Amino acid sequence: MKNDSTSKFIDRSFECILLICVAVSVLTSASVIALLGKESISFFTEVSLSDFLFGTRWEPLLEPKRFGVLPLVAGTLFIVFGSVLIALPAGLLVAVYLSEYSPKRLREVLKPIIEVLAGVPTVVYGFFALSFVTPTLKAVFPTTEIFNALSGAVVVGIMILPMISSLCDDAFKAIPNSLREGGYAVGATKYEMVTRILIPASGVRIGAALILAVSRAIGETMAVTLAAGATPKLFVNPLESIQTMTAYIVQVSLGDTPAGGIEYQTCFAVGTLLFLMTLTLNIFGAKLMKRMPVGLSS
Repeated sequence: MKNDSTSKFIDRSFECILLICVAVSVLTSASVIALLGKESISFFTEVSLSDFLFGTRWEPLLEPKRFGVLPLVAGTLFIVFGSVLIALPAGLLVAVYLSEYSPKRLREVLKPIIEVLAGVPTVVYGFFALSFVTPTLKAVFPTTEIFNALSGAVVVGIMILPMISSLCDDAFKAIPNSLREGGYAVGATKYEMVTRILIPASGVRIGAALILAVSRAIGETMAVTLAAGATPKLFVNPLESIQTMTAYIVQVSLGDTPAGGIEYQTCFAVGTLLFLMTLTLNIFGAKLMKRMPVGLSS
Protein backbone atom coordinates (compact mmCIF):
# COMPACT_ATOMS: atom_id res chain seq x y z
CA MET A 1 0.00 0.00 0.00
CA LYS A 2 2.85 2.34 0.83
CA ASN A 3 4.41 1.82 -2.57
CA ASP A 4 1.05 2.42 -4.27
CA SER A 5 0.57 5.69 -2.34
CA THR A 6 4.08 6.83 -3.23
CA SER A 7 3.56 6.00 -6.89
CA LYS A 8 0.27 7.90 -7.00
CA PHE A 9 1.89 10.90 -5.30
CA ILE A 10 4.75 10.88 -7.81
CA ASP A 11 2.32 10.57 -10.74
CA ARG A 12 0.15 13.43 -9.50
CA SER A 13 3.17 15.60 -8.78
CA PHE A 14 4.55 14.96 -12.24
CA GLU A 15 1.15 15.74 -13.77
CA CYS A 16 1.03 19.03 -11.83
CA ILE A 17 4.51 19.98 -13.03
CA LEU A 18 3.50 19.30 -16.63
CA LEU A 19 0.31 21.32 -16.17
CA ILE A 20 2.30 24.25 -14.74
CA CYS A 21 4.66 24.14 -17.74
CA VAL A 22 1.71 24.18 -20.14
CA ALA A 23 0.08 27.02 -18.20
CA VAL A 24 3.27 29.10 -18.27
CA SER A 25 3.56 28.60 -22.04
CA VAL A 26 -0.07 29.57 -22.62
CA LEU A 27 0.12 32.59 -20.32
CA THR A 28 3.33 33.78 -21.96
CA SER A 29 1.76 33.55 -25.42
CA ALA A 30 -1.39 35.28 -24.19
CA SER A 31 0.68 38.06 -22.58
CA VAL A 32 2.62 38.67 -25.78
CA ILE A 33 -0.58 38.79 -27.83
CA ALA A 34 -2.25 41.11 -25.29
CA LEU A 35 0.73 43.50 -25.29
CA LEU A 36 0.89 43.58 -29.07
CA GLY A 37 -2.85 44.05 -29.31
CA LYS A 38 -3.00 46.86 -26.74
CA GLU A 39 -0.24 48.95 -28.31
CA SER A 40 -1.41 48.20 -31.86
CA ILE A 41 -4.96 49.32 -31.07
CA SER A 42 -3.59 52.60 -29.70
CA PHE A 43 -1.56 53.01 -32.88
CA PHE A 44 -4.51 52.35 -35.19
CA THR A 45 -6.66 54.90 -33.40
CA GLU A 46 -4.36 57.52 -34.93
CA VAL A 47 -3.34 55.82 -38.18
CA SER A 48 -5.85 54.15 -40.46
CA LEU A 49 -5.37 50.48 -41.21
CA SER A 50 -5.54 51.09 -44.96
CA ASP A 51 -2.78 53.73 -44.81
CA PHE A 52 -0.64 51.33 -42.79
CA LEU A 53 -1.11 48.27 -45.01
CA PHE A 54 -1.14 49.97 -48.41
CA GLY A 55 0.97 53.08 -47.94
CA THR A 56 4.17 53.21 -49.97
CA ARG A 57 6.25 55.52 -47.71
CA TRP A 58 7.60 54.48 -44.32
CA GLU A 59 8.88 57.59 -42.51
CA PRO A 60 7.50 57.46 -38.95
CA LEU A 61 10.51 59.25 -37.45
CA LEU A 62 10.52 62.18 -39.90
CA GLU A 63 8.23 65.11 -40.60
CA PRO A 64 5.71 64.79 -42.14
CA LYS A 65 5.22 61.31 -40.72
CA ARG A 66 4.22 58.52 -43.11
CA PHE A 67 3.18 55.05 -41.94
CA GLY A 68 2.94 52.89 -45.06
CA VAL A 69 4.46 49.53 -44.10
CA LEU A 70 4.82 48.18 -47.65
CA PRO A 71 8.52 49.16 -47.96
CA LEU A 72 9.33 47.09 -44.85
CA VAL A 73 7.26 44.18 -46.14
CA ALA A 74 8.99 44.39 -49.52
CA GLY A 75 12.42 44.29 -47.88
CA THR A 76 11.42 41.36 -45.68
CA LEU A 77 9.98 39.37 -48.59
CA PHE A 78 13.08 39.99 -50.69
CA ILE A 79 15.30 38.58 -47.95
CA VAL A 80 12.97 35.60 -47.50
CA PHE A 81 12.63 34.66 -51.17
CA GLY A 82 16.27 35.41 -51.91
CA SER A 83 17.48 33.21 -49.06
CA VAL A 84 15.10 30.39 -50.03
CA LEU A 85 16.32 30.49 -53.64
CA ILE A 86 19.82 29.94 -52.28
CA ALA A 87 19.14 27.51 -49.45
CA LEU A 88 16.44 25.22 -50.90
CA PRO A 89 18.36 23.84 -53.91
CA ALA A 90 21.61 23.64 -51.94
CA GLY A 91 19.88 22.03 -48.96
CA LEU A 92 18.15 19.45 -51.14
CA LEU A 93 21.42 18.54 -52.87
CA VAL A 94 23.20 18.20 -49.53
CA ALA A 95 20.38 16.05 -48.14
CA VAL A 96 20.33 13.80 -51.22
CA TYR A 97 24.08 13.26 -50.98
CA LEU A 98 23.99 12.52 -47.26
CA SER A 99 21.03 10.18 -47.60
CA GLU A 100 21.78 8.29 -50.80
CA TYR A 101 25.39 8.74 -51.89
CA SER A 102 27.57 9.40 -48.85
CA PRO A 103 29.37 6.48 -47.15
CA LYS A 104 28.20 5.98 -43.59
CA ARG A 105 31.45 7.15 -41.97
CA LEU A 106 31.62 10.25 -44.14
CA ARG A 107 27.98 11.05 -43.35
CA GLU A 108 28.72 10.84 -39.63
CA VAL A 109 31.39 13.50 -40.11
CA LEU A 110 29.66 15.77 -42.62
CA LYS A 111 26.22 16.10 -41.02
CA PRO A 112 27.45 17.48 -37.65
CA ILE A 113 29.74 19.90 -39.49
CA ILE A 114 26.83 21.23 -41.54
CA GLU A 115 24.60 21.47 -38.49
CA VAL A 116 27.26 23.54 -36.69
CA LEU A 117 26.24 26.41 -39.00
CA ALA A 118 22.91 26.56 -37.15
CA GLY A 119 24.75 27.28 -33.90
CA VAL A 120 26.74 30.27 -35.14
CA PRO A 121 25.42 33.51 -33.54
CA THR A 122 23.47 35.61 -36.00
CA VAL A 123 25.55 38.70 -35.29
CA VAL A 124 28.58 36.76 -36.54
CA TYR A 125 26.76 36.19 -39.82
CA GLY A 126 26.17 39.93 -40.00
CA PHE A 127 29.88 40.69 -39.68
CA PHE A 128 30.63 37.88 -42.13
CA ALA A 129 28.35 39.64 -44.62
CA LEU A 130 30.12 42.98 -44.10
CA SER A 131 33.66 41.59 -44.22
CA PHE A 132 33.34 38.90 -46.90
CA VAL A 133 30.03 38.69 -48.76
CA THR A 134 29.68 42.41 -49.54
CA PRO A 135 33.31 42.86 -50.72
CA THR A 136 32.89 39.80 -52.94
CA LEU A 137 29.70 41.22 -54.44
CA LYS A 138 31.36 44.61 -54.87
CA ALA A 139 34.19 42.97 -56.83
CA VAL A 140 31.59 41.55 -59.25
CA PHE A 141 29.10 44.46 -59.16
CA PRO A 142 31.00 47.74 -58.49
CA THR A 143 27.79 49.65 -57.71
CA THR A 144 27.08 47.47 -54.68
CA GLU A 145 26.53 49.54 -51.53
CA ILE A 146 28.11 48.65 -48.19
CA PHE A 147 24.68 47.68 -46.87
CA ASN A 148 22.68 45.84 -49.52
CA ALA A 149 19.76 43.47 -49.85
CA LEU A 150 21.63 40.75 -51.76
CA SER A 151 24.22 40.36 -49.01
CA GLY A 152 21.44 39.96 -46.47
CA ALA A 153 19.72 37.31 -48.58
CA VAL A 154 22.99 35.38 -48.98
CA VAL A 155 23.80 35.23 -45.26
CA VAL A 156 20.22 34.31 -44.31
CA GLY A 157 20.34 31.58 -46.98
CA ILE A 158 23.50 30.22 -45.34
CA MET A 159 21.78 30.38 -41.95
CA ILE A 160 18.72 28.35 -42.98
CA LEU A 161 20.71 25.87 -45.09
CA PRO A 162 21.39 23.49 -42.13
CA MET A 163 17.69 23.43 -41.22
CA ILE A 164 16.58 22.55 -44.74
CA SER A 165 19.32 19.97 -45.33
CA SER A 166 18.80 18.26 -41.97
CA LEU A 167 15.00 18.10 -42.22
CA CYS A 168 15.12 16.92 -45.84
CA ASP A 169 17.70 14.28 -44.91
CA ASP A 170 15.39 13.04 -42.14
CA ALA A 171 12.53 13.03 -44.66
CA PHE A 172 14.52 10.87 -47.10
CA LYS A 173 15.50 8.47 -44.33
CA ALA A 174 11.82 8.08 -43.39
CA ILE A 175 10.94 6.79 -46.87
CA PRO A 176 10.55 2.98 -46.79
CA ASN A 177 13.34 1.09 -48.54
CA SER A 178 10.69 -0.86 -50.45
CA LEU A 179 10.10 2.24 -52.62
CA ARG A 180 13.79 2.43 -53.49
CA GLU A 181 14.00 -1.29 -54.15
CA GLY A 182 10.87 -1.15 -56.31
CA GLY A 183 12.47 1.57 -58.42
CA TYR A 184 15.68 -0.40 -58.86
CA ALA A 185 13.64 -3.53 -59.67
CA VAL A 186 12.11 -1.85 -62.73
CA GLY A 187 15.51 -0.71 -63.96
CA ALA A 188 15.73 2.81 -62.54
CA THR A 189 19.15 4.35 -62.03
CA LYS A 190 20.00 6.02 -58.72
CA TYR A 191 19.46 9.44 -60.32
CA GLU A 192 16.02 8.39 -61.57
CA MET A 193 15.16 6.87 -58.20
CA VAL A 194 16.05 10.12 -56.44
CA THR A 195 14.27 12.48 -58.83
CA ARG A 196 11.19 10.38 -59.61
CA ILE A 197 10.60 8.45 -56.38
CA LEU A 198 12.48 9.82 -53.38
CA ILE A 199 11.85 13.56 -53.76
CA PRO A 200 8.18 13.26 -54.86
CA ALA A 201 7.47 10.84 -51.99
CA SER A 202 9.03 13.31 -49.55
CA GLY A 203 7.21 16.32 -50.99
CA VAL A 204 5.09 17.06 -47.90
CA ARG A 205 8.05 16.82 -45.54
CA ILE A 206 10.14 19.03 -47.83
CA GLY A 207 7.30 21.55 -47.86
CA ALA A 208 7.16 21.52 -44.05
CA ALA A 209 10.94 22.05 -43.90
CA LEU A 210 10.59 24.97 -46.30
CA ILE A 211 7.89 26.59 -44.17
CA LEU A 212 10.04 26.30 -41.05
CA ALA A 213 12.97 27.83 -42.93
CA VAL A 214 10.80 30.70 -44.20
CA SER A 215 9.59 31.36 -40.66
CA ARG A 216 13.21 31.53 -39.52
CA ALA A 217 14.11 33.87 -42.38
CA ILE A 218 11.18 36.20 -41.69
CA GLY A 219 12.14 36.54 -38.05
CA GLU A 220 15.88 36.99 -38.56
CA THR A 221 17.10 40.25 -37.07
CA MET A 222 20.77 40.95 -36.36
CA ALA A 223 22.31 39.46 -39.50
CA VAL A 224 19.84 41.32 -41.70
CA THR A 225 20.24 44.56 -39.76
CA LEU A 226 24.02 44.51 -40.20
CA ALA A 227 24.03 43.26 -43.79
CA ALA A 228 21.05 44.98 -45.43
CA GLY A 229 20.98 48.34 -43.69
CA ALA A 230 18.10 50.60 -42.64
CA THR A 231 16.68 52.25 -45.76
CA PRO A 232 13.03 51.26 -46.35
CA LYS A 233 12.27 51.02 -50.06
CA LEU A 234 9.23 49.66 -51.85
CA PHE A 235 11.01 48.71 -55.05
CA VAL A 236 14.00 46.64 -54.02
CA ASN A 237 17.33 46.98 -55.80
CA PRO A 238 19.36 44.00 -54.53
CA LEU A 239 22.56 46.06 -54.60
CA GLU A 240 21.16 48.86 -52.44
CA SER A 241 20.31 49.21 -48.78
CA ILE A 242 16.86 48.13 -47.59
CA GLN A 243 15.12 47.69 -44.25
CA THR A 244 13.17 44.69 -43.00
CA MET A 245 10.41 44.60 -40.41
CA THR A 246 12.65 43.12 -37.74
CA ALA A 247 15.43 45.62 -38.48
CA TYR A 248 13.01 48.50 -37.94
CA ILE A 249 11.91 47.05 -34.58
CA VAL A 250 15.58 46.96 -33.56
CA GLN A 251 16.00 50.58 -34.66
CA VAL A 252 13.09 51.75 -32.51
CA SER A 253 14.15 49.58 -29.56
CA LEU A 254 17.58 51.21 -29.31
CA GLY A 255 16.13 53.85 -26.99
CA ASP A 256 16.23 56.97 -29.15
CA THR A 257 12.43 56.97 -29.53
CA PRO A 258 10.42 58.12 -26.47
CA ALA A 259 8.13 55.44 -25.04
CA GLY A 260 4.41 55.99 -25.36
CA GLY A 261 4.49 58.08 -28.53
CA ILE A 262 3.16 57.01 -31.88
CA GLU A 263 6.72 56.49 -33.12
CA TYR A 264 7.21 53.98 -30.31
CA GLN A 265 3.90 52.27 -31.07
CA THR A 266 4.92 51.66 -34.67
CA CYS A 267 7.21 48.81 -33.57
CA PHE A 268 4.21 47.06 -31.98
CA ALA A 269 2.13 47.54 -35.12
CA VAL A 270 4.95 46.11 -37.25
CA GLY A 271 5.45 43.32 -34.70
CA THR A 272 1.75 42.43 -34.87
CA LEU A 273 1.90 42.18 -38.66
CA LEU A 274 5.04 40.04 -38.39
CA PHE A 275 3.30 37.82 -35.82
CA LEU A 276 0.30 37.33 -38.10
CA MET A 277 2.57 36.42 -41.02
CA THR A 278 4.46 33.76 -39.04
CA LEU A 279 1.23 32.47 -37.50
CA THR A 280 -0.25 32.02 -40.98
CA LEU A 281 2.84 30.08 -42.05
CA ASN A 282 2.66 27.84 -38.99
CA ILE A 283 -1.03 27.10 -39.54
CA PHE A 284 -0.35 26.30 -43.18
CA GLY A 285 2.56 24.05 -42.15
CA ALA A 286 0.37 22.18 -39.65
CA LYS A 287 -2.27 21.57 -42.31
CA LEU A 288 0.43 20.44 -44.72
CA MET A 289 1.72 17.88 -42.24
CA LYS A 290 -1.80 16.48 -41.81
CA ARG A 291 -1.85 15.73 -45.55
CA MET A 292 1.15 13.44 -45.16
CA PRO A 293 0.40 9.86 -46.27
CA VAL A 294 -0.28 7.57 -43.32
CA GLY A 295 2.57 5.23 -44.20
CA LEU A 296 5.09 8.11 -44.14
CA SER A 297 3.90 9.94 -41.05
CA SER A 298 6.19 8.18 -38.60
